[in-house]
Amino acid sequence: MSPAQSPRRVLTVAAVAATLLATALGAHPAGATEAAGTEAAGTDKVLVIGLDGVVLDRVKAADAPHLNGLMAQGLTAKSTLYANPMAVTSSGPGWSSIATGVWPDKHGVKDNSFTGKNYTAYPDFLTRVENAKPALNTYAAADWEPITSTDQNGPIFSSKVDKRLSLKGDRDGYGSEDPKIAAAAAAELRDQNPDAAFVYLGEVDHAGHTSGAASQEYLNAIARVDVLVGKLLTAVENRPTRDRENWTILVTTDHGHTDGGGHGGSTIAERGTFVIAKGPGIQAGSVRTDVRLVDVAATALAQVGVGGAALDGVPLNAPDNDPFDTLRPNLQARVDETGIPAGAKGFTHTPPAGWAVDNSKMGTGGVTEWAGWAFATDEFWSQSQRDQWRELNVRSRDVFAVADSDEWDDKSHTGTFDSTLVTPKWPVTGGSTRTLTYRSHYRHEAGQTAQVLVSYNGGAPTVVKTYAADALARTESLSLRVPAGATDVQVRFRYSGANNWFWAVDDVTLG
Repeated sequence: MSPAQSPRRVLTVAAVAATLLATALGAHPAGATEAAGTEAAGTDKVLVIGLDGVVLDRVKAADAPHLNGLMAQGLTAKSTLYANPMAVTSSGPGWSSIATGVWPDKHGVKDNSFTGKNYTAYPDFLTRVENAKPALNTYAAADWEPITSTDQNGPIFSSKVDKRLSLKGDRDGYGSEDPKIAAAAAAELRDQNPDAAFVYLGEVDHAGHTSGAASQEYLNAIARVDVLVGKLLTAVENRPTRDRENWTILVTTDHGHTDGGGHGGSTIAERGTFVIAKGPGIQAGSVRTDVRLVDVAATALAQVGVGGAALDGVPLNAPDNDPFDTLRPNLQARVDETGIPAGAKGFTHTPPAGWAVDNSKMGTGGVTEWAGWAFATDEFWSQSQRDQWRELNVRSRDVFAVADSDEWDDKSHTGTFDSTLVTPKWPVTGGSTRTLTYRSHYRHEAGQTAQVLVSYNGGAPTVVKTYAADALARTESLSLRVPAGATDVQVRFRYSGANNWFWAVDDVTLG
């Protein structure tokens, strides 16, 4: 906290009124506007705007010039959530994931009761800023009380945050409380000196519950909230020191909504979220498919020069070199599956360059999409059969490899599922130690086998890892001792089963 700043506090309604009055009495000249994607010398700052229960496709259909303008000026990325038993698609887990940069199996919030929360080990990104750089100024404002209020099940943003504004926007109050939040936050952004800020607006979620995401009322709520977003953006641009600052703006949501209204379940509509980002180094009009909701916190921290130890998220400018992701242009629509929308393109059996799939022991027939190791997206694979833990594969991104004997068995076949995914041959030095790292999402059942095998210089494969129990949404690291004289190593992921469960693998690297 800077010496000139008042002590940390939760602002009262009276304080809000004073802030609004000060806003009405004073105006500031507009600063120079930095072009999106342009690097400039200056102070790095970040603003995260959280919009509760917003469906991205409905934003595109609404009268929302500020939000659609941000998409045109920056990056747009859809992202999907978990489902039970990891967590329900509700605000508690959603905002906790956004704020902490980790998934519910780490931060512990599974529903709006906040039972099991572990913010001590995984604090919100503003608290991380305070812990690492206490001289920076932090600010949070929300009218859903658990986000900023110490009187509720939260707060998600801790008391270490320099300024926290908490209003009560219950089911009937967001329409009146959101403008107060936006006005107070705009005054703070324009007239004070926040380095990292979070502002929450809740009206759209209320419209989703009362009228459904397919309704005109929902579009109208988006339009009203868009006006408030515009006030926040204008406040940043009107800072007297704007021409000496580099701002990253992030807009996101905690969950989706069904067309008829509601969330909490496992449909893609309820699991749908998004990240919109504008700022230095972000390409205008870009669309990404490898972004996850937890990247918001990681990006905010990176913007103000704070590390993100133990985060699941990665900054938006972090390179992604996963070869599986190169397959996205080649993905196909469904063949035998019926639960997946007919127009959704999300699988292929063709591996990336240098990789191979060995189906020499694979049975014949079965569901085409899953006849041996396939490469698929979460939107495609998880819709093949909901509520069987496919939705929990949160640490994979974009396109990943999947072997699914359960879904393959849904059509007549001969033999059993037995397929092996084979990496390229990677150069190694004899006598050295290398680390094999990959994302793994494995659900076990007796009768199936999942093994990692390695071979050197084309020799016989040796088992280095066997799965005999559930290993869900993990990052695995295996230490490989390279034999003397070895010059290359090749890794195999072998999965076999007969109407059992599945194994998904992603981001395989040899460090």
